[in-house]
Amino acid sequence: MIKNSRRKFLKLVGTTFGVSIVGTNTTAGKTKKDSRFLIDLREISRSEVPSDVKIIHDISQIDLLAARGDASSVGDAAATTPDITVYQDTSGPIVERNGPTVDGKGRSHNHDGPPKNSEYQWDKRVQDVDDLTDKPGGGKFIHDTTKGAGTRVAVVDTGVYDAHPDLTGVVNDELSENFTTDQYDWRPNGAGDHGTHVAGIIAATNSNSGPDGGVLGTAPKTEIISHRVFSGVEEEGATTGDTVAALAAAADKGCDAANFSVGYINYNVEEHPELLDIKEIYHRLTKYVRAKGMVFVNSAGNDSIDMSKEKLLSLPTEVEGIFGVSATGPIGCGWDGKHSDNEEKWLTGNRLEEPTTEPAFYTNYGNAVDVSAAGGNADLEALDGGVKGAERDLVYSTIYETDESGNTVAGYGWKAGTSMAAPQVTGAVALVRSLRPDASVEEVETLIQATASDAPGGKTYHGAGHLNLKRLVKRAQM
Repeated sequence: MIKNSRRKFLKLVGTTFGVSIVGTNTTAGKTKKDSRFLIDLREISRSEVPSDVKIIHDISQIDLLAARGDASSVGDAAATTPDITVYQDTSGPIVERNGPTVDGKGRSHNHDGPPKNSEYQWDKRVQDVDDLTDKPGGGKFIHDTTKGAGTRVAVVDTGVYDAHPDLTGVVNDELSENFTTDQYDWRPNGAGDHGTHVAGIIAATNSNSGPDGGVLGTAPKTEIISHRVFSGVEEEGATTGDTVAALAAAADKGCDAANFSVGYINYNVEEHPELLDIKEIYHRLTKYVRAKGMVFVNSAGNDSIDMSKEKLLSLPTEVEGIFGVSATGPIGCGWDGKHSDNEEKWLTGNRLEEPTTEPAFYTNYGNAVDVSAAGGNADLEALDGGVKGAERDLVYSTIYETDESGNTVAGYGWKAGTSMAAPQVTGAVALVRSLRPDASVEEVETLIQATASDAPGGKTYHGAGHLNLKRLVKRAQM
């Protein structure tokens, strides 16, 4: 077994590694002259907006317009700000691995024996979500109490591939919506499988009847609405205007939570003061969605930085009222085909080189973290060196692929990132609201934090602690 060292990893990959992890969707924000911009209706009246400026989103809930045209034609410079875009960056090392398709074919990893897909879900097994591996002794599991029925969550992301058998019937196709300006619907349409992976972590139903079975989400009875903000055909990526409109609409549609596994690169505010305008926009948005009863869950980012530093601004995680989630994960989970019939001993004992609650080497940390959750970890030397099972330290969930004939096929894959940690918490919100439908946003967040467990690294990496579903569901029943 190759020894893991957090300090060694950071030295190897540098401080920019986080923007290259697939579960990030975080790269430099960019602006384009005479293109997309935002209009603050608290600074200028709607009637003063020139007629040749095209309004893309009317976000009147927070007195904002997303527009296209010549920003200087508006006249009042204080009323406009660039509509900063978040681009997906696929350069550099990527922590992801594809597994089998739904029919069990195309497995790209090495293993001994034919394990079921659910056996790769250390993130669910360690939380006792359900009896995924038929371990002896039985006992009470989270899903014996609730599976999130009667709740609704939004996945604001690259779209959700709802033809996946583990997501069939999960996505509300009438309420789902495309917030980009391309001509397609809310499904991925070439935008990538990031949102599909996130959706599976939240609500996969383990319905695949193929030889390897399926995967299970934290709240398989919740309803997902897919709000797509990334485009597979446009160069614009995910703009602030599209994402803010999508998040406000999610609250209007009665969502209990919105999962936003997206963020902006951590810029020096003194060099990029325009980000303060974006921060204010998210502050308005957060106040609005909280008043509507929606918990705003956001990934903390994968840049291995301390968000407490004054000159750095990590958006939108640092905005007050946004629930920021850092990532943890094991090292050594099932490497070299090793396993144990006693899952509890395997996942919580000394057989792992690093525990499942270990801060992931890439995760951001600091004051903006509310809790940590399973996002996956990685020993890059082991992954690159072909160690059997090294990918199992990542988070396993639903994806889609393109086969040799160009057809889209459902499958499964591993990804690591705070993008994978956030939906663990979003699913937890659904569990709480299924038990306490009238709980306020503050009450839900307080429950999650009050029941969190202590973990290595303390408050710096975990905020109030590590997500503990067993404690959470028990307390929510009281």
